[in-house]
Amino acid sequence: MASAQTIDVENAHMPPFFAKTPISIVRGEGVVVWDEEGERYLDLTAGWGVTSIGHAHPAIVAALAEQGGLILQNPDSGLTYSPARARLLTLLCGVLPAGLDRIFFTNSGAEANDAAVKLARKVTGRRDVVACEGSFHGRTISMVSATGQARHRDKFVPQMPGYRFVPYGDLAVLAGALDPGVAAVIVEPVQGEGGVHCPPDGYLRGVAELCHQNGALLIVDEVQTGFCRTGPFFATPSDATPDLLTMAKGIAGGFPLGAFAMTEAVSRKLELGDHGGTYCGNPLACAVACAVISYLIEHDAPALVAARGREALVEMDRWRTAWPDLVTDVRGAGLLLLVELRDEAAAAAVAAECLARKTFVRQTQGVGVRVFPALTITPAELAQGLAALAEAIAAVAAGPVG
Repeated sequence: MASAQTIDVENAHMPPFFAKTPISIVRGEGVVVWDEEGERYLDLTAGWGVTSIGHAHPAIVAALAEQGGLILQNPDSGLTYSPARARLLTLLCGVLPAGLDRIFFTNSGAEANDAAVKLARKVTGRRDVVACEGSFHGRTISMVSATGQARHRDKFVPQMPGYRFVPYGDLAVLAGALDPGVAAVIVEPVQGEGGVHCPPDGYLRGVAELCHQNGALLIVDEVQTGFCRTGPFFATPSDATPDLLTMAKGIAGGFPLGAFAMTEAVSRKLELGDHGGTYCGNPLACAVACAVISYLIEHDAPALVAARGREALVEMDRWRTAWPDLVTDVRGAGLLLLVELRDEAAAAAVAAECLARKTFVRQTQGVGVRVFPALTITPAELAQGLAALAEAIAAVAAGPVG
């Protein structure tokens, strides 16, 4: 089926949730993808941060084939044991922040966040949850209600009650928002969809201390930052161990999977039936995640990602000087990066110019262009992508937007 036919079918039968790019992608390899007509593109979005070790990685293909030839889904699902699940649990306990030894699997990050909030309320006997302005935690009705962005939240009514919002990075305001009614604080170590905002040094440690003083639980949302996206396996600092930590996206390299981890103290307060799910760590998903995490460990992804991120930020920082009237900021950590433009029209024009140069980037929060490629991107590929982005910025700077 040619691209035009594919596009016509999707447009005829899918709801209007996305402003879709009229390109039909048929295959990928690493950070490169091809459309149905054979045109080659560089993917700097990693499928929205999920293809952590690149498209069609041999380790993932092998895991799919091997496990697919054994069993996809256990009889009685999570009520029977699975060697693939046990291997994944062992790997995760080796890379998660210390103390998070109890893990349950979900289908997505939104589902993991939803469960963490539900269980925090049950464990504490309290109702309210504090979230941050600018945050993004998912698209279920509960997580839409927990998201600190009015454009995602306010068009859905009635919202779930019990959420309070405070500025991201401001410990003083958070301290004032905590009281005996607060069950938990949910926070991202870096706000990804919110515009790649990194908090001040010591922020998460301060949040953890305030939660402890108030008797509230700390939920850290590592759906986007986990699995070496910012450099370390998880962005949560060692002095701010959460009570619950959620993860998804890069965990299985593009195969749908999420999870949440908790401390033994939280786990002891839970009971049979408090949570569940049909696919709660099915063998196929677990086998793929094992392959991905093993690859990240064996190839020292934390060091490689940190180095690539430093190189990228040095190059991107030059753009503020080269185009001071257009580029207002560059920021990020590891391979979660963003260049901020003077307005939304300029950002849209830059993203379009990138696509014209066969490079996928992601316009974020209107004025931002986010770069978050596969963690396996080579220095040459990263240089190629940044060059395309620089050319796009130069093209927009040279002429009127729109």
